[in-house]
Parts: sequence; C-alpha cells; structure tokens
Amino acid sequence: MQDKSDDIAQLMRAANAGDEGAYKRALALLAPRLRAIVGNGFRAYGYGTDDVEDVVQETLLTIHLKRQTWDESQPLSPWLRAIARNKLIDHLRRRGHRQYVPIEDFENILEAPSETGQAAASLDGRNLLDGLKPRERSIVEAISIEGRSSREVAEKLEMTEGAVRVALHRALKTLAARYRSE
Repeated sequence: MQDKSDDIAQLMRAANAGDEGAYKRALALLAPRLRAIVGNGFRAYGYGTDDVEDVVQETLLTIHLKRQTWDESQPLSPWLRAIARNKLIDHLRRRGHRQYVPIEDFENILEAPSETGQAAASLDGRNLLDGLKPRERSIVEAISIEGRSSREVAEKLEMTEGAVRVALHRALKTLAARYRSE
C-alpha cells in the first residue's frame, strides 16, 4: 500500500510542476482510494454509503483547488485524509442527523397534554404579568400578546416609540428574572 502512496505522491509532485498527464493519472489513482476512505467514514458515523460519490467529488475538487498547499516534503496520505475527513464532516453537518423513530411504539406510553396543565400555565403567566407595574403590564400585553406595534402602543399611552421599546425590554427582563426565581 505504501508503494501506491509513493506513486501518487510522485505524480502529484509532477502535477504541481505542470505535468497534466501526471495529474490525470494521480486523480485516477486517488478516486478509488478516496471512495474507500469516505465510505469507511460514513459507516463509522452510522450512515449508509449513498452519498459517498458526492463527498469524493467534493474532495477531488478541493484537492484540485488546494494542491499547491501540500508540502511536497511531507507524506501525501495524511493531507488527503484530512481533506476527505473535513469534506465528510461538512456533508454530514449540512445533511443533519435525523433519526426516525416510529411514534406507534410509544403511543401507549406518551401522555396526552391535559387541559388543566394548559390552564395552569396560563394562570402562571397571568400571575407573572400581575407582578408588573400597570404601564409595563399594558405594554407587554399590547405588544407581546395582542401583537400591536410599538407605534400603536406609544400613541395609546402617549409615549415615544423608543420609550415603549425600553419599557418593554425592562418588563421582559423583570418577567424573566421572576420566572427563573420561581
């Protein structure tokens, strides 16, 4: 296996010196090797190998664009593996990790939300709001609950928009602190 790595490294050195034929041969030797590296990476992370070719193509493109960054006095394999690993990780991040779990397996275990739980949450929210100063409470209710704009609230309360936003921010900060303390 080391002989093949040395051959590819020699071809890459020649390619970096301008030999296009050597570059084509290097890519032809690299592609199967990268497929194995990327395929092993997908399996190690618990995925199938459906997207191996996409990651291999991204890796080959990166090698093409960054081949001059390889220090020719160093072995080629670690440089190639690092690029392939980074492209695999980028691909997995873009894809996101989703695991399908059928809900039918849990339907007898999961508890339906109770109406009393929702009513209690509403009551808790009301209690928190009741702890605010009347003007702050009316600003929070108008903007956060009723969906009014700060301009409408400012006109109604005869305040500037900036003062309404500052009061809203302070009221929400107070609510958050009270909520955390309870």
